[in-house]
Amino acid sequence: MASVTFIGLLSELLPSGILLEMTEGLGVEQAEVGFLVGVYALASAVFAIPIISATLWVNRKVLLLTLLVGFSVSNLVVGFSSNYSLIVAMRIVGGVCAGIMWPMIAAYGSSLVPKDQQGKAITIIMAGNTFGVSLGLPLMTVLGTSFDWRVSFIALGLLSALITLLSAKCLPPVAGEKLTRENSPLAMLKLPAIQVILLLTFLSVVAHYSTYTYIALLTERIAFWGGISFALLIFGLGSIVSVLLSAYIIDRYLQQLIVGMLFSGALAIGVLSFLGHVQGLSHAAFFLWGLAFGPLVTMYQAAISKRVAEGKAIATSVQSSMFNLSIMVATWLGGLILVHLPDLGVIGVGYLSLLCFVPATLIAALAHHSLSSK
Repeated sequence: MASVTFIGLLSELLPSGILLEMTEGLGVEQAEVGFLVGVYALASAVFAIPIISATLWVNRKVLLLTLLVGFSVSNLVVGFSSNYSLIVAMRIVGGVCAGIMWPMIAAYGSSLVPKDQQGKAITIIMAGNTFGVSLGLPLMTVLGTSFDWRVSFIALGLLSALITLLSAKCLPPVAGEKLTRENSPLAMLKLPAIQVILLLTFLSVVAHYSTYTYIALLTERIAFWGGISFALLIFGLGSIVSVLLSAYIIDRYLQQLIVGMLFSGALAIGVLSFLGHVQGLSHAAFFLWGLAFGPLVTMYQAAISKRVAEGKAIATSVQSSMFNLSIMVATWLGGLILVHLPDLGVIGVGYLSLLCFVPATLIAALAHHSLSSK
């Protein structure tokens, strides 16, 4: 299951690491390549809840295999296409698959373990997300910058096909469940704790992804020693450290974990925005940012799972839709800043991140009931 989330993360963020190469290769603007991340997220946000609801009765393994085929086909077509419109269409296909996969696989994995280990199970499953950032994305970025951006997408499509075969052999079948009034999306949205978690999701995701989408521009702006590949590697190492830590503490200290990660993200972006030109300090900031990013998916899905007894797939689909909608908002706002505030450029995007990190940290510190570990 962790290998599946690994593929989901790479499929979403790959254009961020090879933004400059895709811009030149397709003959489009930087914001248009950034849009390829945003439209993927928008498709995930729009289709997650209705399709999760419509497929709630389907065997979890059968549904997951179908989604993996979608990931493979969409990435291969992008790798072989020169038509921007077709590439956008394939990114939408991938986004739909991701929108169903993220909440479904968290509920799928949770159903296989006792309640007091669900946070750890979700952390292990979502570790694929962290290794995608720490290892997968730097590797795919090196492939794209050293050879051609198309090589990265083709390699990812083939890897998706391999993981489809492994999942067919290794994953256990789990029956779906019936959709009722009690586990409907509307019922979930009425819960105050869910509302708080959704607000934190929005602020946190905009804070991270608005700058992360344009991370290649950030490393250029601050003349980062080692370039984009080294920045992603340091970022990824921080993510690995935090996800390992999360696996041990998430079921007991969920709120403290969330507050700590948000504060770390604010501090990191603050350093990169105001002192990014200081070599060494900027490297530490990328590590700290990765530390904050590592459990981003895990901690909010764990919080959702602990707040509901039935319909976890529906509840996590609501949170996942907010997550992906927030990515779209983040890339859109970041693009607006790049276009309309060229003097600030990507540093202005960093200011936007700080405007989200600070209130999110305060809200999380006060949300004892919504984020409690019980």
